[in-house]
Amino acid sequence: MRRTKLSALARSITLLASVAAPCLAQAADLLPPLPPEPLPPPVEIGGGWYLRGDVGVGAASISAISTTVLKGSLPDGYRYDQKAIESQFFAGGGVGYQFGSYFHGDVTAEYRGGGKLTFQDSYGADCRYDGCRGVNAYQANLASIVVMANGYIDLGTWYGVTPFIGGGVGTAFHEFSGFNDRGFGTALGGYGFARDKHSNTLAWAAMAGLAYSVTPNLKLELGYRYLNLGDVRSGVVNCINQDCGGAVYKVKEVTSHDVRIGMRWLLGGIVAPAVAEYQPEPVPLVRKY
Repeated sequence: MRRTKLSALARSITLLASVAAPCLAQAADLLPPLPPEPLPPPVEIGGGWYLRGDVGVGAASISAISTTVLKGSLPDGYRYDQKAIESQFFAGGGVGYQFGSYFHGDVTAEYRGGGKLTFQDSYGADCRYDGCRGVNAYQANLASIVVMANGYIDLGTWYGVTPFIGGGVGTAFHEFSGFNDRGFGTALGGYGFARDKHSNTLAWAAMAGLAYSVTPNLKLELGYRYLNLGDVRSGVVNCINQDCGGAVYKVKEVTSHDVRIGMRWLLGGIVAPAVAEYQPEPVPLVRKY
C-alpha cells in the first residue's frame, strides 16, 4: 500500500514538471535583452581656445609737445601755437582662451597707421603785423605696432548678445618718420629734417562692447577702446640755412578713442562617438487558451 502511494506521488511530480517546463522556457523568452554597455565619455577638442581678428579706426590726440635743444637755448618768446594728429586706422589679431562663462583673455598684436602729426611753434616779440615773428611748421608720420595682454569680463548673455568690459596692458613699438619743418616770417627760408626714430613705450587700454553669437563657434564684436600709447620722440633735427641748435621734439601722451569690429572663432568642440539607439526586441504574442 505504501509503495503504491509513493508511485502515485512520483507520477504526479513528473506530470507537473512536464507541464511547467514549457511555461518556464516561454517566460524566459519574454524577458527583454540586456542593454548595451555604456559608451566612453565624449572627448573635448581644443578646450576654450579661440582666434580673433579686429579692424577699426581711432580718433587720436596728443596732450602736449616739448622742445629740447642740444646746444644753446630756446629763443625769446618761444611758444607752441597749434598741434594736431590725424585719425589712425588699425588691424590686428591674436589668440585667447575662454575661462568659463564670465571671463576670457587674449594676447593681441596690431598695426596702427595713418597718424599724420602737424604742429607749429613761433618765437620773437609779439607784434601787430604778419611776419614779425619766426614761425616753424612741422609735420611727421606716426606708425605703431602694439602688443597687449587683455582680459574681459562677460556680463551675461541675452538673445545671443553678451556685453563685456575689459582692460589691457602691453608695449607699443613706434616709428616716427618723415619729420621736417619749414620756416616762415622771420624764419622764412629755413628748413629742417630728422632721421626716422624708433622707440617703444608702455601701452594700456580700457574697453567695452557687445559680442553676438552667430554660431556656437563664431562671435562678432562691436567695441569701444581707450588706448594710451605713451610718449614719442623725434630724432635730432638738422637745419639748413639756419642754426636750430640740434632740436629734439617730444610728443607727450598719444591717446586714441577707438571703434573696432572684430570676430572670435572658438576652436573648442566636442567629438562624441555615435550612440547606438537601444531598441528592445519585440515581445512575442502569447495566445491564452
